[in-house]
Amino acid sequence: MTAPVSPRPTRRRLGARLWAARMEYLFMLPGLILFGLLIGYPMVASDWFSLLDWSGFDAKSAFIGLGNYRELWNDPYFWGAFRRSFFFMLGTVPMQMGLSLVLAIVLNNRLMKWAAVFRTAIFLPVVAPVAVTGIVLTLMLSPFNGPVNGLLMSLGVIRAPLDFLGSPDLAMPTLIVVFVWKWIGTTMVYWLAALQTVPDELYEAARLEGVKGWQMTLFVILPIILPFAIVIALVSAISALNVFPLIQSMTGGGPFYATEVMEVYIFRNAFASTAGSLPRLGYASAAGVFFGLAIMVLTLLQIASVRWMRRSTRDV
Repeated sequence: MTAPVSPRPTRRRLGARLWAARMEYLFMLPGLILFGLLIGYPMVASDWFSLLDWSGFDAKSAFIGLGNYRELWNDPYFWGAFRRSFFFMLGTVPMQMGLSLVLAIVLNNRLMKWAAVFRTAIFLPVVAPVAVTGIVLTLMLSPFNGPVNGLLMSLGVIRAPLDFLGSPDLAMPTLIVVFVWKWIGTTMVYWLAALQTVPDELYEAARLEGVKGWQMTLFVILPIILPFAIVIALVSAISALNVFPLIQSMTGGGPFYATEVMEVYIFRNAFASTAGSLPRLGYASAAGVFFGLAIMVLTLLQIASVRWMRRSTRDV
């Protein structure tokens, strides 16, 4: 005789599963409400506003469909701000990653004295508020008795004061250097976390084989932390595209739109009236949606790179 086959366990209905996990969802409710109010609703509202001809300051609005997007496509100021955003990203990310990697490798040495003090000093600019940092640096870089120009002139590097933030040729490179200086501490922490994954046994084995100095970094450390480099690069790229507080506090997008990136362009059209015209919240929302899609592409690349990193580390 064959043994009786036990019936298959039936899946509980969705309502029963939700009720069984009611306490978990109850604890999640405050976070979900905040997410909906602060992130979800503004995103949906921006998508709707981008389809309207609306200043944002009166109740009158007209539905124009994709009219704002067609105007954006033919707006040279929009494309100029779009190019400058990615130019800023390409100018900051390689410099930030390279310098922070060197700092992380040096400060990761356990034999180095005062390593913790140097780490703290490098990370201090990250803690400072961006607006305060921008105002202080604007005063320091001023061509009128600014200490930076005074130091360069006393060292004989320049003969006359340089208008770092008032020259169309110098403003963007100056902002790139300031951005790297302010956020290099964050990238250094990422690299330090990646270096902690290199096992000590590997260092010892490499030393027994006679590997020293730059060879240790090139042939032992870099191959292991390469998957982390992809993630750090994408995180740094997304951070470099969100640079509104720094640029707004230092140049406001000037001079002559030389530093107007996408966030400053959106702010100018949404809240600042120019040439006697009212702000255009609908048009600015369309620019924000377009720029948000570009950042979303980078975010998807970040997710794909994280999955690739996990798969590669699991195969090792």
